[in-house]
Amino acid sequence: MKYMLLVYGAETSWTPESREDCMRKSMTICDELEKEGKLIASSPLMSVSTSKTVRVRDGKQLVTTGPFAETTEQLGGYYILDVENEAEALAIAARIPPASVGSVEVRPLESLPL
Repeated sequence: MKYMLLVYGAETSWTPESREDCMRKSMTICDELEKEGKLIASSPLMSVSTSKTVRVRDGKQLVTTGPFAETTEQLGGYYILDVENEAEALAIAARIPPASVGSVEVRPLESLPL
């Protein structure tokens, strides 16, 4: 079953050194998952200050600078996994370093008919 792990945290919770350490540990986990055939994709996101939000109302596009919601924790990255079950996805989420300072949301991906 496929799951998306959404990594949330406050951008201010990382020093340059702790962010680098987090990236190194996360890449090790990605390497392990890839060797096991469980990793489909993963990536950190650039700073929330680079984001734009698009809304269409009455057929007109409105683009605003910044994230969809003003919160203390922002979406900072994601993993897409193909694992046996939810328990395995949750166990992997707990291993991801940002889970110790933020949160990791685990959501199953819905299959679309082709």
